[in-house]
Amino acid sequence: MVLTSIRVLDLTRLLPGPYCTMLLADFGAEVIKIEDPKIGDYARMYEPKLDEDSALFHSLNRNKKSVCLDLKTEEGKHNFIKMVENADIVVESFRPGVMERLGLGYQTLKLVNPRLIYCAVTGYGQTGPYKDFPGHDINYLSFAGLLNLMGEKDGKPIVPSTQIADIGGGALPAAVGILLALFERERSGKGQFVDISMLDGVISWLQTILPNYLADSVTTKRGEQMLSGGLAAYSIYETKDARFLSVGALEEKFWQAFCHGIGRSDFIPRILAPPHEQHRLKYEIQTIIYQKTLAEWMEIFENKEACVTPVLTLEEMTSDPQIMAREMIQSMKHETLGTIKQIGIPIKLSETPGVIRFIAPKLGEHTEEILKEVNAARKKV
Repeated sequence: MVLTSIRVLDLTRLLPGPYCTMLLADFGAEVIKIEDPKIGDYARMYEPKLDEDSALFHSLNRNKKSVCLDLKTEEGKHNFIKMVENADIVVESFRPGVMERLGLGYQTLKLVNPRLIYCAVTGYGQTGPYKDFPGHDINYLSFAGLLNLMGEKDGKPIVPSTQIADIGGGALPAAVGILLALFERERSGKGQFVDISMLDGVISWLQTILPNYLADSVTTKRGEQMLSGGLAAYSIYETKDARFLSVGALEEKFWQAFCHGIGRSDFIPRILAPPHEQHRLKYEIQTIIYQKTLAEWMEIFENKEACVTPVLTLEEMTSDPQIMAREMIQSMKHETLGTIKQIGIPIKLSETPGVIRFIAPKLGEHTEEILKEVNAARKKV
């Protein structure tokens, strides 16, 4: 596997950091979770549980090991520093300054291991007036201006059902930053500090919105953006059986196929009508879509390239043939539960694919093994 020789010390908890290190672990990195001996990763406590740990914890922490260290004690700090000597990467998600107060900041650790890549995933980054602010996904979306644009016209902003800032703004940029730093280390032999701000990451996602504002300073209102409710050709419609149909007919050819499918060819010239006309067009389309069930509409559009799809439930998604073909839901053995299901690996490499090798570790499961290795290395020196 491509990252087999890479050792990661993971101090993160909950979602952003563990998602990042999960990606590394899936492709062979040895990821060692450094957990507090009493509590561990808070995600262990969530419901529902698969054994003594939550389903969420099992999903995010597969392919990892767990070592318990109390970093507030001299012994814990000493053992962590000894582990850093042979590590490639440290990932942490504390507020700026926490690791420095523990005596374990980047400036200290790079003296121990100049090749170390140190990644800090925080809400607002290591600099700026907000750097010490607490926050969660909803707060980063708010500051980014994204939350204000999410939702229906004339309605209030809608909280998304998945954590955009945590994963898209934090975990994914962190993984990319780490891999870039590894690539650079191959040339220079030196590690570096990777500063990831979830707020920065969310702002970088505004590619279909922000450039327009930067160009003409015209503010887009909620529900009027082209790709978030402003166009009838890119919207969601309710069916007769209280299900929903998503329409992504942005291109002329798809829009034509859609209009033919609903029996309203006269709508074709109105694809780019002004906002007030789009609102009326959406109302007319909704009236039509409401006359048939989801199954009936899917039969009508089965052989039409109109970018019309059903809005699936999780139950439907997990058994969908496309998802199954891509192995995005995988089964693995659990020592007490038999078989459990996991989210698959989204990055497909032809030569060195990612693999779910083993389930998430119990709290401190590998403490003795890793510390024995550390002590053995110390004796050799």
